[in-house]
Amino acid sequence: MNRKLGGLMIAGALLLGGGLFLMSQQNDVQAEEQAVAAVDPDLPVVTVYKSATCGCCKSWVTHLEKNGFKVEAHDVGNMQEYKHKAKLGAGMGSCHTAFVDGYAVEGHVPANDLKRMLLEKPDISGITVPRMPMGSPGMEVPGREADAFQVLSYKDGEVVNVFTDYPAGSVFE
Repeated sequence: MNRKLGGLMIAGALLLGGGLFLMSQQNDVQAEEQAVAAVDPDLPVVTVYKSATCGCCKSWVTHLEKNGFKVEAHDVGNMQEYKHKAKLGAGMGSCHTAFVDGYAVEGHVPANDLKRMLLEKPDISGITVPRMPMGSPGMEVPGREADAFQVLSYKDGEVVNVFTDYPAGSVFE
């Protein structure tokens, strides 16, 4: 292949890649606008503390927004302060910590569980999905079925009960 043809092919590939990147950025902006448009004014604001580099945390925030929550996300360097404030016990942690209406929410808890907790107002510190189960909101992997997992309610570092039990293959919007 001659140099001129090779150069044209490289330039074409770069233009195509740049176009795909711009389309991806536009899709991200459109998804954000749709999520913001769906805010339910009757739901309280969820304040999230997370690492700036954690993609699954960002995906969980988007999950909450798509389900009507207004979210204030804060990127922090040290999560321990927020884990302590959430009154988490050993083995209850995950990658992000949130607070809503006096409750702590740890990890990839589905939005419907937040809504249920806010409606029922149980006497607990909060709810948690320990660790980061595949397929929980924000942890979806295309082509892979979700793992079974549980949302646990807890008070002052002690598990109170299983708030919700999700079987393998659960799907979240």
